[in-house]
Amino acid sequence: MKIEKGTIIRTTLLGVALVNQVLVSSGHSIIPVDDATIETGITIGFTVVTSLIAWWKNNSFTQKAINADQTMKDGK
Repeated sequence: MKIEKGTIIRTTLLGVALVNQVLVSSGHSIIPVDDATIETGITIGFTVVTSLIAWWKNNSFTQKAINADQTMKDGK
């Protein structure tokens, strides 16, 4: 039986998060993060995810493209 690399990484990150949570609760922090950093991270994450979704999906704006999409759907 071999443990997958992803399992080890997720378990390690969970351990770090739990240790950090205990330290923050006791007034100490090994990972210095303020509210502005969290807000920036969430904003960047949202932008990246929505950009990838918009890029991946077929976005038809012209009438010719819309008609082609309909023809493709009718063919399935």
